[in-house]
Amino acid sequence: MELRAKDPNALVTASYSDCIQLAACGSKETLPMNPDLPADLFTCCLTTPIEIAIRFFVLQNPLPSNLTVEQAMKIPGRLQERRTPLGELNWIFTAITDTIAWNTLPRPLFKKLFRQDLMVAALFRNFLLSQRIMRVHQCHPISSPPLPETHHHPLWQSWDLAVEMVLAQLAALNRAADGGPAYEYQHSGFFTEQLTAFEVYLSQGAIDRKPPDQLPIVLQVLLSQVHRLRALILLSKFLDLGPWAVNLALSIGIFPYVLKLLQSAAQELKPVMVFIWARILAVDASCQADLLKDNGYSYFIQILSPASGIPVGNASEHRAMCAFILAMFCRGFHQGQVVCMPPNVMGACLAHLGDENPLLRQWACLCLSQLWHDYAEAKWQGIREGAHLRLCELATDNVPEVRAAVLYALTSFFGIPEMSEEVAKIERDVAGSLLIMTADGSNMVRKELVIFLSMFVKRNEGKFLVAAFEQMVQERDNLTAEGANGSADRKDTLGAISPNTIFSAIWQALLMFSVDPFPEVGQAAQIVVDYVHLALLQSSLGQHTQDIIEEISRANLRNFSLTLPTNSIPESKRPMALGYANGETTPTNSAPAAPKTLKGNWLANGSAERSPEWNRPPDANDPQSSSTSYHTAKEPITRNFHAKGVDKVPSIPLKSQFMEWSIEYFREPQMKPNEADEPGSVDYNQRLWRRTRNDRIIIDTQTQKERASTSRWDHNKGVFNNGSLPMRLLFHQFESHLIAVDEKDSVSVWDWAKGVKTNHFSNGNPTGTKITEIKFLNEDDVALLMTGSGEGVVRIYRNYENDGEVELVSSWRALTDLLPSRRSSGLVAEWQQGRGTMLVGGDVRVIRVWDAPREMCMSDIPARSGSCITSLTSEQVAGNIFVAGFGDGAVRIYDRRLAPRDSMVKVWKEHKAWIVKAHMQRGGMRELVSGSATGEVKLWDIRMDSPVRGFLAHTKGMRSLSVHEHAPIIATGSTWHDVKLWNTSTPKDLSLSTIKPYSSFLHQNRSNPVTGLAFHPHRMMVACSGAGDNHISLYNCDSKGGI
Repeated sequence: MELRAKDPNALVTASYSDCIQLAACGSKETLPMNPDLPADLFTCCLTTPIEIAIRFFVLQNPLPSNLTVEQAMKIPGRLQERRTPLGELNWIFTAITDTIAWNTLPRPLFKKLFRQDLMVAALFRNFLLSQRIMRVHQCHPISSPPLPETHHHPLWQSWDLAVEMVLAQLAALNRAADGGPAYEYQHSGFFTEQLTAFEVYLSQGAIDRKPPDQLPIVLQVLLSQVHRLRALILLSKFLDLGPWAVNLALSIGIFPYVLKLLQSAAQELKPVMVFIWARILAVDASCQADLLKDNGYSYFIQILSPASGIPVGNASEHRAMCAFILAMFCRGFHQGQVVCMPPNVMGACLAHLGDENPLLRQWACLCLSQLWHDYAEAKWQGIREGAHLRLCELATDNVPEVRAAVLYALTSFFGIPEMSEEVAKIERDVAGSLLIMTADGSNMVRKELVIFLSMFVKRNEGKFLVAAFEQMVQERDNLTAEGANGSADRKDTLGAISPNTIFSAIWQALLMFSVDPFPEVGQAAQIVVDYVHLALLQSSLGQHTQDIIEEISRANLRNFSLTLPTNSIPESKRPMALGYANGETTPTNSAPAAPKTLKGNWLANGSAERSPEWNRPPDANDPQSSSTSYHTAKEPITRNFHAKGVDKVPSIPLKSQFMEWSIEYFREPQMKPNEADEPGSVDYNQRLWRRTRNDRIIIDTQTQKERASTSRWDHNKGVFNNGSLPMRLLFHQFESHLIAVDEKDSVSVWDWAKGVKTNHFSNGNPTGTKITEIKFLNEDDVALLMTGSGEGVVRIYRNYENDGEVELVSSWRALTDLLPSRRSSGLVAEWQQGRGTMLVGGDVRVIRVWDAPREMCMSDIPARSGSCITSLTSEQVAGNIFVAGFGDGAVRIYDRRLAPRDSMVKVWKEHKAWIVKAHMQRGGMRELVSGSATGEVKLWDIRMDSPVRGFLAHTKGMRSLSVHEHAPIIATGSTWHDVKLWNTSTPKDLSLSTIKPYSSFLHQNRSNPVTGLAFHPHRMMVACSGAGDNHISLYNCDSKGGI
């Protein structure tokens, strides 16, 4: 029309792109003239395919037979009735031609010709038959769009077999119809055989993702009640392979079949139907209108109801799938939200919040969130039913995914348009009850909490502007007082801030989150803080706020310039420059003030008097190295972290990705075992190899134990230049990895067998703190590296040995009350591999028990001491008994089987100084060894009140101690640059060897203490390092000790 409007004389030709054309033969071919065939064979193929196919089979049958064409045409039954012989043949023909087309045609062409119109689909199925029949008579049917040749497809042989089986029974059927002997028709085994073939395909795992030939046949089988359940089960297994399988099934036309089956009341179909629909909606959520049209959604509401029964063992898991289906039905679909309200979907979800299955609890929360999203009426209904109160009860759920789902649901719950006093109070109460989650160990939960708080800030923006402004005023006053008086007493300034409200508490939580050790959490909180600060600068208080910010900046610079760095003072004058005389240092919370003199009043047995000087960290007076600085190496980040642009304007509320992340669960295979548990898989073979390697190392090192207790340990294995001062050393049990951390934040990974440094990265702890703990997690398999630093933060790394691949797995503040200080023990930890728990202590009054699978603190065990915890160790079999060493020399035993307040079962106070280390052997005799800063070493039996054995290892003080895990050997490092090795199985107090860590020519100060000391857990090998030098020395008990 447009062309005719522009030029009336233009020749307009019709477009034939959407036309379908079928022809019997090519331009140079002649139609068949066989009298046994119809005159128009091609038309008969298109209109009466079953009759022509049977006639063709009889005429082409090479075997002798008495059956005539006329007799073959008398097959009993009707085409529409699948249980009759003729109807079954028609059903098989439809399945076979559909499958041939599916396996031969391109996907778009198949969808166009076989799925968009029933008449066209039937016509082209019959056209495939004509290709086969006409070819025998030297004719090649032609079509537009063109179809490839299909006459050679192997499924035509299955069709011939089906026809032959029917014709073989034809005589008996006819005799029975004429009054002869009764005969029961034997149905074709075609569909059963094809389902078996499909089952074989699934059993192979579909590794190469090749589409199964039988998929269209499986869809046809769904029409039969006899095979329906088996077909649905096999179909569910196929959909479980992943999104590619779901898309394949949808492209072939599965949707109308499973949609129609929602009208079935068969109980046995419910579990498998729920599973199939969960997989479909996880990949394609565009079928919400179809579920609404015929009330298909009610099928899942009925199963979700706690009163309904479902014939399956894991009913909770299937109800979780129903909650997921209804959540996807309501997601972004207002009509879905409306129709789900009357059947009380909300009540069913609330009833399931107490279910034992965490997946059901999680998806009950997420289903509520989708019901509430931008739907005020549903939120009011939630208020009437107390839904927010029920959700707040799950803030301490054992499963982190459930806690995150609670926060996601409550974020959707906020936002009722009319901000009445009732709504405001409810939102304040909810926000206040969730502040307990600020100390959650899960990064995912903390991030969702920040997103939740961003919604609360947006709803109460004005109040948070006031809270932020008053916090700035408080910070300015504190800094001003600190600069004037040398210290700021916070108690004097607390009266200056506004009364404590939920808004100020949440603002403080957001400020804390803005420096969260996990990058995604910290960045999210920074966006919220930046948004409030920007709004404050643009408000009527903007100029006043700007003045306060400038005052804070000037005060920070002034206080920084007044601070005298200790490493710039000569060592001989350092105590006096800091205001103390004769080596006196600043007292800490865990030790009384030092006396004016530190004369060593030694007793006859060589032990020191109980002097408060020995109750401070041994490294308190170490010279600070100026050769390294903080954050010089690359700091590992999480896999999916993307830093926001500096020029990006902050906006709130933040958007959560938790729903998308949760949906991924239903896109992953659930029926087959994990890749690592699948025999023959790469992960399985790697794990098997590691297990064999580990066993070989353990067996090979057993014979070295006897030599280790008698041989000298002065065989030098190697010397490595670490590049920075090694303060702590750690061997991997089975890999040839040696971890070294310096006095700041650097972590170095060495391959001691090759003598090369494989990785070097920054731990990211703040300036002024250091790494105080390093441990390996999951050493038997793929190990993770855990670090603990002085500010109370635990970080866990994956691929720690590979430069460029190392990534942060998790990080959290394990000790929230620990203040960074050089005069405390920092964070000390003990990892219990068997229980998956981590014991954490330090300069705090409790020992915190963190559960790794739950990612939360399970209990706080009172330390029952006013001194800081310096060392933690535990027995690794049951993990109930653990031991803590303290800064005042006490060693305490705890039993986790008792109530926390009664957990301490024994205390030893034989030591009179800082406990350098307490360690319980994993193997060997399971010795419990403790050593103090005075040089005393004691061996204990937890059943006794006094030590089994004790000796003085060093007369001038001891700096480090290490215990071999399986051999009766301990190593002690003195404050005078020597390491002694001792045999704990002999009563003699004579050392086996004395070795000295390597020092370069420029660092020949033999008075430097031994800072790093560690045994290899299995091999007879020890690593050591001294202060003032960057080298690590490795020694064996003999030339075979390191095999």
